[in-house]
Parts: sequence; C-alpha cells; structure tokens
Amino acid sequence: MTPQYWKQATRELAARDVVLRRLIAEFKGLALGSRGDAFATLARAIVGQQISVRAAQSVWDRLSDRLGTVTPELLIRARKPTLRGCGLSGQKSDYLKDLAAKFLDGSLDAGRWHAFDDEALIEELTQVKGIGRWTAEMFLIFYMARPDVLPLDDLGLQRAMRLHYNQGRRLSQVKMRRIGGIWAPWRSVATWYLWRSLDPIPVEY
Repeated sequence: MTPQYWKQATRELAARDVVLRRLIAEFKGLALGSRGDAFATLARAIVGQQISVRAAQSVWDRLSDRLGTVTPELLIRARKPTLRGCGLSGQKSDYLKDLAAKFLDGSLDAGRWHAFDDEALIEELTQVKGIGRWTAEMFLIFYMARPDVLPLDDLGLQRAMRLHYNQGRRLSQVKMRRIGGIWAPWRSVATWYLWRSLDPIPVEY
C-alpha cells in the first residue's frame, strides 16, 4: 500500500532536486510497497544483508518454496541443512531462527513499535542477533513506512549517490548526509527513487 505522504513527498522533492525530478518522472506510477508482515520484513532484510537484491530474492523464493510460507512457527522447526540448501549461510540461518524464537516468545512485539520514534526503534531492533542498523532501517522504510530514513550504509544508495551527485567518484558519509539534508523530511522517498535508478524493479521487504 502506497504511503499517504507519497504524492506530497514527490512533489516537494522534485521542486528541490533536479536529479530526483528526473527520476520521479522516469518512474512515474511506481511507489514504495510493503507486504505488511513484520516478521517477514525483518527476515527478508536479514536474507538481503550484503548480497544483491536479485540474489536475495532468489534465496527467499527457495526458502518460501521449501517452507510453504515463511512464518516464525515453520522457520523455528526447519533444520539448518534445509536452510543452507536454500542458499542461506550458517550465520544467517542462526539469525533467522533467533528472530523466529523472539517473535514466538513475545520478546519482539510489533504492536508496540508504532509508538517508537525512528532512533528508539532502531535501538530496540539492533539488540537482536543479526540485526544491525541497516536491517533496522530497511524495516523502518518498508514495514513502518517512515518517511525520513537515510540508510547511509546501504551499498545501493552509496552507488546511486556517487553516480548522480559525484560523477561516479566515492562520497563520504558526511557528504552523503549533506546532500540528503535537502530531502528531509522525505529521505526514505528520495532513497527509494535512487534505488530505482540502479534497478527499475521495486524493492519490497
């Protein structure tokens, strides 16, 4: 479901940034989407750590085919060789099982999270084994639909900003943050369009 703020965000970003104006026009009709499942969003983000979007989708598809539906109940019962056979590393298999256990025992309660601001929720999520800041930021963007997340550690965003704002040369995070400053309070939306410039298939977690 497209966030309610999307039209306002794209209008304001297009007025401020010539790169985003072009990308918003190029990818007209596309918008950020979520599958609306907190566990699956976090699990997908763990699967996607340090691999390409296409590789992550391939692993997730194999996992879904093997389990039927990726739920905490089914994942906690899956044997590690089964998970490895889907393309998961031993470490990611451990992370997913730990995540499933915490959803099942109530240690993680998504119903509470809407009251948290971005940094408070990042702090809570990063207490979970295997969830770092990047994974928490993906959750904020794709499940919580928070509008102003700038995931500076994201390789795709780094690459897109080098390409569009620095003639392909490396950008420090300080410079990335400075460029992104003009996008506030819509930095999630700007990030989404910069991802699109690298891969026109919309990312969904």
